[in-house]
Amino acid sequence: MPLTVREMTLDETDLVADYFHTSTVEHLELMGVDPSRLFGRAAWRERYALDYARPRPERAFMAVVWLEDATPVGFSTADKIIFGERANMHLHVLAPERRNSGIGVQCVRLSVDLYFETLKLKALFCEPNAFNAAPSRTAQAAGFKYVKTHMTVPGPLNFHQPVTRWVIER
Repeated sequence: MPLTVREMTLDETDLVADYFHTSTVEHLELMGVDPSRLFGRAAWRERYALDYARPRPERAFMAVVWLEDATPVGFSTADKIIFGERANMHLHVLAPERRNSGIGVQCVRLSVDLYFETLKLKALFCEPNAFNAAPSRTAQAAGFKYVKTHMTVPGPLNFHQPVTRWVIER
């Protein structure tokens, strides 16, 4: 079953909202996401539409879909983008039974290549919740190097938490 990774089209961005809105409270907590901070589906769609309308160097985020035989199995997003310099990536496997199966490592490697090429990056960071070991294992297996563990609020959906910072540089 061949895996492919490509930029998510605007029409596919509902996948992101659906993922968060259908995740269990326990899974959201493991990711460091506060359910009360989730955007409504319409607000999520509007945010992506506004961002996709901007030229690439001015966009706030980038979404990548992971496909197995043309069926979405996960996605990655990048934010905190400084075009030509750095960005932060996030990784999500859609089906709970596929998590911890190794599919994430393959998809992250392909996503990293796409982010570096599209965003002209020098460094890509990944900062999963420090209590969520799976994405840290995935980042390390995909070639990221450990930087540090620290306390922060990683993004607008998150609560204050310990995160493990990983980086890959080229």
